[in-house]
Amino acid sequence: MAKTVNVSISKDLLDTIFESAKTLYPRETVLLLRGKKKKDTIEITDLLVPPFATYGVGFANTPLHMLPMDFSLVGMVHSHPSGDKSASDVDFNHFFGRVMMIVGYPYESQQDVVAYNCYGEKLTVLVNA
Repeated sequence: MAKTVNVSISKDLLDTIFESAKTLYPRETVLLLRGKKKKDTIEITDLLVPPFATYGVGFANTPLHMLPMDFSLVGMVHSHPSGDKSASDVDFNHFFGRVMMIVGYPYESQQDVVAYNCYGEKLTVLVNA
């Protein structure tokens, strides 16, 4: 079992993720998370569009070998247009970094986002003003 950590993200960045998901709906979206780990908190500071990403109904993918050599990347976020924020085996097979965030339809509030560590444990998401 991993040490429990929180994920901190600004409301503006979360709204940007939601807007990306709404724009591609009913397809999934995927974005890279840039940030840093401070004690027991992973602080998300920026979003990046991954290179060569593909967006489809029921999937979003980016070739992991094409990701930039950027040690400030802490994970990925993708959308689930169905509204189900549960992580699938496929999601965990494509896990990258320290955190995986999933946003679910209707992409409007903090209740529409969940974060996981690589062990499948849910992490607390703290949304800052």
